[in-house]
Amino acid sequence: MGAAETHRAIEAVWRIESARLIAGLTRIVRDVGVAEELAQDALVAALEQWPESGIPENPGAWLMATAKNRAIDYLRRGTLIQQKHEHLGREMAEREMQMPDLAAAMDDNIGDDMLRLVFIACHPVLSTEARVALTLRLLGGLTTGEIARAYLSSETTIAQRIVRAKRTLTEAQVPFEIPQGTDFTARLSSVLQVIYLIFNEGYSATSGDDWMRPALCEEALRLGRILAGLVPNEPEVHGLVALMEIQASRSKARVNAAGEPVLLLEQDRTKWDRLLIGRGLAALERAEKPDGKRGPYAIQAAIAACHARAVTADATDWARIAALYGELAAMDSSPVIELNRAVAVGMAIGPAAGLELVDALKDEPALKNYHLLPSVRGDLLKKLGRTQEAREEFEKAASMTRNAREQSLLFQRARACDE
Repeated sequence: MGAAETHRAIEAVWRIESARLIAGLTRIVRDVGVAEELAQDALVAALEQWPESGIPENPGAWLMATAKNRAIDYLRRGTLIQQKHEHLGREMAEREMQMPDLAAAMDDNIGDDMLRLVFIACHPVLSTEARVALTLRLLGGLTTGEIARAYLSSETTIAQRIVRAKRTLTEAQVPFEIPQGTDFTARLSSVLQVIYLIFNEGYSATSGDDWMRPALCEEALRLGRILAGLVPNEPEVHGLVALMEIQASRSKARVNAAGEPVLLLEQDRTKWDRLLIGRGLAALERAEKPDGKRGPYAIQAAIAACHARAVTADATDWARIAALYGELAAMDSSPVIELNRAVAVGMAIGPAAGLELVDALKDEPALKNYHLLPSVRGDLLKKLGRTQEAREEFEKAASMTRNAREQSLLFQRARACDE
């Protein structure tokens, strides 16, 4: 394997293993900022050694062993070991005996290190924006640029937010634990938000050459299922799990043999995973509150269920989807929700009605750099026979996205307007 191929393989390994690595290191050093630095040190070691020695059979375990050795060195030379020498010595000795393979030990259910790290990053000492950004960085392995696009914010703003968040956690000496009682409830909503943003980055990658990053979807689903087991009486946890299960069921149909994106209405529904759909529908039932009310994630899951229950695209109940988006907007209004409602209205009533709603959003600051706004507008214009305008909108959308696959699809749609 050449150096370039090895570096790409290391990048892939890092994307998969970095979250577990940082979580395990945080358990040892009790500082997320230091844990991330130690993990990066292990990555540098891999970049230096693997091109010559070859990629290890278990690269995740190699990274963890390397990072753990650096963590021990850090504790020995730092003030932390002076303050807690006996406590840490006993703890690490016990871990050496009981957990010889730290990488394998990170998947225990209740005491999951990654889940603990999520709750640390979502601590009330941080702003909501900082909680989300930090957790996406540490557990999702996302770059600051990817987080910025997911949040419709600038990369500089996100980078500063992450640095400040890690500093704040260190100064506050936030304990490495899953909160209990009212603290758990207070932090649950931001945890759900973080998990869903991680899922979305895997489901529709904001940049790069791939349309999807399945590992991120799987990680978000894993964290969601863990939460559902920990808090079985929290309806919105089940709502989020239902939403992710149903959306993940379409994964195999979302790309063709060449890896190109396939739009929802053009997908081969026989490729949808019926097991995941069944799990999602079952979770949706558990998301229903006793009073019949639903939270935002349960409503979105109900929308996804409308697609899942439709045998063909033509059988989709768009009127119900539009009504559900209306219910969601009344509860948690945002420009993105309104854009999605416009799509549903356009399908249920007609493209003119949908276009009217979209045009009302053209001046929304939050959608200024959101490529799906011109993409949706282009689709509605094409249905109305306004092909020249539609082509311009698709080209505009293509220039705004940083995902190579999506950009190619949008340029194809633009060319199709001339046919």
